[in-house]
Amino acid sequence: MPQLNFQPDDVSVEAQAGESLLQAAVRAGIPHSQVCGGYGRCSTCRVLVQSGLEHCSPAEEAERAIAARLQFAPEIRLACLTRIGGPATVRRLVIDEEDRAITSLIGRESTMGAAGLHREVAILFADIRGFTAFSEQHSPYDVIHVLNRYFHMVNPIVEAHGGAINNYMGDGFMALFGLKDPRDLALRAVRAGWEVLEAARRHHVYVRNLYNSGFRIGVGVHVGTVVVGAVGAKSNQRLTAIGDAVNFAARIEAENKPAGTEFLVSQACYERVKDAVTPGKTVQVAIRGKTGLHPLYEVKGLVG
Repeated sequence: MPQLNFQPDDVSVEAQAGESLLQAAVRAGIPHSQVCGGYGRCSTCRVLVQSGLEHCSPAEEAERAIAARLQFAPEIRLACLTRIGGPATVRRLVIDEEDRAITSLIGRESTMGAAGLHREVAILFADIRGFTAFSEQHSPYDVIHVLNRYFHMVNPIVEAHGGAINNYMGDGFMALFGLKDPRDLALRAVRAGWEVLEAARRHHVYVRNLYNSGFRIGVGVHVGTVVVGAVGAKSNQRLTAIGDAVNFAARIEAENKPAGTEFLVSQACYERVKDAVTPGKTVQVAIRGKTGLHPLYEVKGLVG
C-alpha cells in the first residue's frame, strides 16, 4: 500500500486502495477539516502536496472548478477528491476554526480567488506630488472632490489596458497588470502609466482654475514576481500583491521627485518596452536592502 505522510502532524498512514486522502486521514484519527462533508464543495480539506504529486489522481471536474475559482497552484489539491498510487507527503492547510471561516465557500456567492500563488506582474505606482499642502489649505470637501475626480479619470485608463487598481494609499494608488493576461504586461502598464500622466496634466488645469493650486504626479513601473492572494476578513477581502518587486516599484515612483522626472521604469521593465517608448535620462539609485546602484529609465513619451 502507498505510504502517505500527513503534515504538520508527522503521521504516516498506509493508503488503502480507492480511498481519498481525506478518508485516509479520518481513518488514522487525523483531524481534517471537511465542512461540506467531503463532497468537493467547500475547499476546507485542501492540502499542499509537498512530494509525490505525480502519484496523485487527476483532478475531477468538481475539483477543477474550485481550483480555477481560487486559482490554486497545481500542488494544492482537495483531499476529499484526491487519491494516490504511490508515496506522498501532504500538509493540511486548514487547521482551525478561523482557517475554516476563511476557506469555506458554502453560502458564499463569490470569492476573490487566488489562495496564494507566484505570478509575474507589472506593478504601477502613481502618487500625487505635494498633496498634503493642498489638503491643509482647502476644505475636506474640496480635498476629496479633487481626489475622486482624479481617480475617476484614471481607473478606466488602467482597466482599458488590462490592469486593475489594487490599492489606494491616500493620494496614490497601485495597479497590477498581468493577473489575468500575461501578454505584453510591461508594455500595457507603461502605456497606462503614460495615459494616467496625461490625465493628471489635464486635471492640473482644472485644479489650477478652481483652486489656484498645482496638481502633479509621479509614475513608476516595475516588472517582477510577486505573491498574489486574497487578503483580509472574508467580508472585505481584496486581492493584493506582496513581495520585493512591490517595494521596488514603490521606490521607483518615489525617485521621480529627487530625479526631477515624472515617469520612471526599472531596467527589467525598460528592456521589454524600449522600442515602444521615447527615453529620457537614466538615473542610478541605491535601493535599501540591495547592493550596488540600480538604473532607472525616464519615459518621455510613446512611440507610434
